[in-house]
Formats: sequence, structure tokens, C-alpha cells
Amino acid sequence: MATRGRKPTPTAIKELEGNPGKRPLNNKEPKPVKKAPACPKWLEPEAKKEWRRLVKQMETLGILTQVDMAAFAGYCQAYARWKEAEEFITQHGSIVKTPSGYWQQVPQVSIAQTYLKIMNRFAEQFGLTPASRSRIIADSTSSGGIDDEMEALLGGGS
Repeated sequence: MATRGRKPTPTAIKELEGNPGKRPLNNKEPKPVKKAPACPKWLEPEAKKEWRRLVKQMETLGILTQVDMAAFAGYCQAYARWKEAEEFITQHGSIVKTPSGYWQQVPQVSIAQTYLKIMNRFAEQFGLTPASRSRIIADSTSSGGIDDEMEALLGGGS
């Protein structure tokens, strides 16, 4: 049965964002092991490069797990196809003159736009856009530097 309204934000993302809605977190949400899946062999070479570029950082943040393979592969494949279309446009231009003399947009323009939309939808799910990342609050206790000690001495740390 389909649900109405906004898609729920995963608890891991809510925790990174500092639970801005202050609603109770779902304690019964499945928690897959925070270990990145292996890169699928069937990805295009450019998609594999994008996978390797992001996988370790996402695993470290805890937002990429074994069960996220298909979604992350979808992002990487959309990235590869978007890049291919953009490279075609850069090399050949975005419009061509038809045999009948009319100017026409090349198909790669709409292909690039489509894959950019797909890529952005996946990127938002993983916190890979500036807007989605800006909602994430990093753990300030991990630095443990002098600034934290000074903040505590001044009364701001407790």
C-alpha cells in the first residue's frame, strides 16, 4: 500500500542532521552494518571511477551500507551517463542543422538533463548535495582539540 506525504528521512541522516524536527527517532528501523558494498563489475568504467571516488568517505560517515549497493550503483551509473552526454555536447555542440535546413537540439541535451535529475535524486538521498549536506551536523566531540577545552572553560561546553 502506498503512503502519502513526504518520504521519511532515514534515522542515520536524521542523527547526522541533529534531528531538526525533534520528533522521536525510529528505534525499530533496520540498522545494516556500516560497511560499503563491493563495486559491481557491470558498472561502466566512468561509474566505477565515481564509486571509488566516494565510497570510503561515505562509509566513514556511516551513510553507505551493504544494502545500499543498488541505489549507489544507480547514482554512479547516472553520473557516468550524464558525463558521457555532457562530453558529447562539449565536443559536438548542442544544436545541429538538419538536412532540411532547420536547427535542432541534439538528443544528448535531453539525455544529460534526464541523468542529471536522476543523479541528483540519488545524491540527495545520500547527503551528496550542498543543501542536503548543510543539514548534517558533524560530531564535535571527535576533534577533542584546544578549542573544545577552551569552550568548556568559558562555560560553553557544558
